[in-house]
Amino acid sequence: MSERLFLSPPHMSGREQAYIAEVFESNYIAPLGPMVERFEQAVCDYTGAPYALATSSGTAALHLALRVSGVGEGDIVLASSFTFIGSVSSVLYQQAVPYFIDSDETSWNLNPVLLQRAIDNAPKPPKALIVTHLYGQCADMREIMRICRAYDIVVIEDAAESLGATLDGVATGIWGDFGVYSFNGNKILSTSGGGMLAGKEKAKIDKAMFYATQAKEPTPWYEHRELGYNYRMSNVLAAIGVAQMEVLGERVAKRRQIFQWYEEALADIGEIGFMPEIPGAAGNRWLTTVLFEKNDPETVRLHLESAGIESRPLWKPMHMQPLFKGAAAEVDGTSERLFAKGLCLPSGTQMRHGDVLRVAEKVKEALL
Repeated sequence: MSERLFLSPPHMSGREQAYIAEVFESNYIAPLGPMVERFEQAVCDYTGAPYALATSSGTAALHLALRVSGVGEGDIVLASSFTFIGSVSSVLYQQAVPYFIDSDETSWNLNPVLLQRAIDNAPKPPKALIVTHLYGQCADMREIMRICRAYDIVVIEDAAESLGATLDGVATGIWGDFGVYSFNGNKILSTSGGGMLAGKEKAKIDKAMFYATQAKEPTPWYEHRELGYNYRMSNVLAAIGVAQMEVLGERVAKRRQIFQWYEEALADIGEIGFMPEIPGAAGNRWLTTVLFEKNDPETVRLHLESAGIESRPLWKPMHMQPLFKGAAAEVDGTSERLFAKGLCLPSGTQMRHGDVLRVAEKVKEALL
């Protein structure tokens, strides 16, 4: 029986236990501590973000970004439709109103033409935009920023899947006003769970830290004038993150290599297409994703599963989700087609060339 291949399992560097031992020796087991600061600085150093705040999850970081941007009840928040629920659930936390925007064919990410249409059609000026860099591939931030700056719209990049990706040499997560990264168990780097909020304005990151630590006022006793949250990352998990950041460049290079292996192994299958990369972009290829123009991807998924290979459909667009029934959306059918025709293939950085060939062989078997 062949070893099971998972979609995107954690890959430790080997230094994590040494840093965790430092945490235990210092007895900074409770939330916060030196490793949290080291992790935040490591993310700033790698991405070029001026400021960063380690959080309990990427969703928490998105929520904080909306809160410090002044988004509240009834405000319109534009958002990518082709994404994971964690990208947009925080909009509801703030009792704001989501307005979904479909993808384009050139990036599979938010369509700038439909972004402009949403702004024109919105019943009042949108307050913010959450744009997702899907599967580690860069959205067209050049055009998205140009549009949003003209309307004074706060831009929050959901870079949860795209840590290590760049557009014109600039990291995803620092084009907009805020960027959010995730360190969930299946991401390119993992702390088992956690996130990071990056930002350009110290005052807003400081305010986010205030909210993330239960909004405790600077008094000797526990004084609370505003609602806060328990959103900070623990020192133990941050120690894992410090070690993971040391190998980010290697992890990105390996994911891109895995993508190239898949391209080569499936090149003779005419109906298969891959997620594109826009000019000037270098995505991290977090997951290799493919489209089947003729066959049902569910047939392929089930065949792979029978062979001990995990795969997954592409995200079901938010405008199709029962939770958001009736929500405003600018759509042209792109993300619905991608959802119906797409599949994510195993892309973990411990994969060998032979593993990719094994997956490719089973894909071909399913298409016979």
